[in-house]
Amino acid sequence: MLVDSPPEQRAGTAPAPPTRRAIRALGLLVSVVILVLVALASIAIGAKELSMGQVWHGLFEDSGTYGDVVVTERLWRTLLGLLAGAALGLAGAVLQALTRNPLADPGLLGINAGASAAVVTAMTYFGVTSLSGYVWFAFFGAAAVGALVWFLGGSRGATPVRLALAGTAISAALYGYLQAVMITDQAALGKMRFWTVGSLTSASESTILQVLPFLAGGTILALALARPLNAMEMGDDTARALGANLNRTRALSMLAAVVLCGAATAACGPIVFVGLMVPHVVRSFTGPDLRWILPYAAILSPVLLLGADVIGRVVARPSELQVGIVTAIIGGPVFIFLVRRRRTAQL
Repeated sequence: MLVDSPPEQRAGTAPAPPTRRAIRALGLLVSVVILVLVALASIAIGAKELSMGQVWHGLFEDSGTYGDVVVTERLWRTLLGLLAGAALGLAGAVLQALTRNPLADPGLLGINAGASAAVVTAMTYFGVTSLSGYVWFAFFGAAAVGALVWFLGGSRGATPVRLALAGTAISAALYGYLQAVMITDQAALGKMRFWTVGSLTSASESTILQVLPFLAGGTILALALARPLNAMEMGDDTARALGANLNRTRALSMLAAVVLCGAATAACGPIVFVGLMVPHVVRSFTGPDLRWILPYAAILSPVLLLGADVIGRVVARPSELQVGIVTAIIGGPVFIFLVRRRRTAQL
């Protein structure tokens, strides 16, 4: 008599032993605790140091004091870091699964640069000044560059190196375009400077409310794609045998990445390496199962982004380094290490 395989096996991933699942679940709870602690540090640390008591007072007993005002301002910055970090981490994990490229990253593949270039174009040549207006340009730019990188990288025959080279070349061209626009339009230099490095300083209640629907929709879509992406990682033929619709999964995966990256870039500017580093670290202790990778990436990516933001405030007091600069400084050596390790493993 034939026995139907369990749902986990039909989806392309064998069920994990109960002990391993419990460890993963416990790790997820620990990650949430770490995220809460980093978020509190993001509110407390800055040009003016605040105690935990002042943070608590500002959050729950606002009386209009200077400390309460500081807490309120940093709260929106922290919330934006949480949302943008989760979006970039999820987008990176989805792109790595979609391309079967462990070096895929929204910044490395030029998607963030495409969104940024489109936003600057909208602001400079079309007079678009509101986030609700130029977020659509960000989506278009992210989608256009993502498709171009995929085509130049060889489409279905794309290799990690070819995709990385194509993304790097396009990013360099787009950032050159951004510099040219800033040189020719000095009046717009101040507002465009934000788009060249990535920053959380423009965070406000309005910013968060405008990008939240897009980030929520992209997050739900990315999490829903965990099973079909698990099947695709086993190869196209196996995925078809398991019932996965490859074209639909690829289209929805790219849509999720574009929505998440476009919204995050529209709110923060281009921030690189977050979507590369965190999924790599997560995969080392969760294994290849995206049903665990995606939730972990959504929780730990904001830890990295907010941690980098706090570091930027501390090392350059009383001024600060923008978070995009800090993540680039951290991510560059990590990327080189990952490339060298992958090359050594192939020899």
